[in-house]
Amino acid sequence: MHGPPLPPWARENRTGRYRRHRNDPGVGGAVSAALFQLIGAKSLAGEGRVFVELSPWVWALLLAGPVALLVRRRYPVAAFAVAAAASLVFATMAEPHWFWAVAPVIGLFHLAACGRRTAAIAGAGTAYGTYLLIFWGLRGHLDERALPGVRETVLVGIALTAAIFLGGIAKIKREQMAQLMKVRAERERAEEEQQRRQASEERLRIARELHDVIGHHLSLINVQAGVGLHLMDREPEQAREALSAIKTASSEALREVRAVLGALRTEDEAAPRQPALGLSRLDELTADAGLPVETVTTGEVRVLPAEVDRAAYRIVQEALTNVRRHAGPGATASVGVDYLPTALHLAVRNTFAGDAGAGDAAPGTGIAGMRARAQSLGGTLEAGPVDGGFLVSVLLPTGEGK
Repeated sequence: MHGPPLPPWARENRTGRYRRHRNDPGVGGAVSAALFQLIGAKSLAGEGRVFVELSPWVWALLLAGPVALLVRRRYPVAAFAVAAAASLVFATMAEPHWFWAVAPVIGLFHLAACGRRTAAIAGAGTAYGTYLLIFWGLRGHLDERALPGVRETVLVGIALTAAIFLGGIAKIKREQMAQLMKVRAERERAEEEQQRRQASEERLRIARELHDVIGHHLSLINVQAGVGLHLMDREPEQAREALSAIKTASSEALREVRAVLGALRTEDEAAPRQPALGLSRLDELTADAGLPVETVTTGEVRVLPAEVDRAAYRIVQEALTNVRRHAGPGATASVGVDYLPTALHLAVRNTFAGDAGAGDAAPGTGIAGMRARAQSLGGTLEAGPVDGGFLVSVLLPTGEGK
C-alpha cells in the first residue's frame, strides 16, 4: 500500500530524518539582520549619510533588534516590538535606507508564521502608524535628510504587508507538512499492522495444515502399528500388510509436510510442486483412512474455488482422523458430498464399535479447527452424536457454479 509521494521539502534526507523547513530563519536570521544593520550603518556613515557619531550606544541600538530576534520563538510580540522600536529610532538619525527594516520584517514574518495573525496585523499597523506619525506628522522637528519620500513610505508598507503574507504561507506550509507526516506515519502503522496480521494468519494456516497432515497420518500409523503388534506372531502376513500401511502413511505424511513447508519458499525458488489437495483425491484419502469408508457424491460435480476444495479435503481428513481416535476398532464411516447450486455440503458420519460411546467423541481441538476452517470461508459446521454414531455436517459457500 503506497500513498502519494511527499513533496521535496518533506522527503527524508540521507540521515533518515525529515528535512525541516522552519517557519523562520532561526539563529541565522538574527545574525543576518545584525550583519545587514551593522554593515549598512558603517557604509552610510562612511558616505556621510548618518547624522550622528557611531558611538557604542548607537551600535547597541543597531543590535537591539537582531538580539531580540533570538527570543522570538518564546516572545514573538515583544521581539517584534523591540526590533521595530530600535529601527524607528535609528531611522531618525540617517537617510532613508532599507537595511534598518531587516530585523522588524523578520520579527513580523515569524509572528505571522507562528499563527499570531491578529497580533501580526496589529503590530504592523501600529509600527506603520508610528512611522507615519514620526516622519510625516513631525517633519518639522527632524533633519530633512532623514525624511522619506512617498516612494520609501510605500515600500515600508509593502514590506510589512509582504512579511505578514509570507508568514501566513509558511504557517500553511508547516501545517501541510505536519499533516503529511501524520498521514505517512498512520499509513506506515497500517502497513505494519497488516503485515503482522498476514504473518499471523499465515502461521495459523501452516499450523493448521501441519496439524491436519501429522494428526491424520500419525493416527493411521498408530492404528496400524497396534494391529501389527497384535498379529505379528499369529498372522504374520496381516502384520506385514499393517507394516506396509505404516510405510505408506509415513511416506504420504512426509510428502504432504514437504508440500506445506514448500509454501514458505519465495515464488522465485525452484520448489517441487505437489498435487493440489482437494476432493479429487477423496478416494485416495478414504482408501488410506484405516477403516471402512463409504463415499456418496450427489449433485452436479464441478470445479470448486481452490480454497474451498482444499478446506473440504482437510475437513473430511480431520473428521476421519477423529473417527479412528474415538470410535473404536471396527467402526465404519460414510462421507457424503453434495454439490449444491451455490454451496458444498459435507456429511461425515460414523458408527461406534464395541463399548465406545458418544462421550469418547466429544468435541475437542479437532472439531474446533474444522469449525474455524469452515467459518474462515463463510461456512458453518455442526457436530454431535446421532443414533448409534457421530455426525459432522459442513456447509461451505462456493458462489455460482461453473
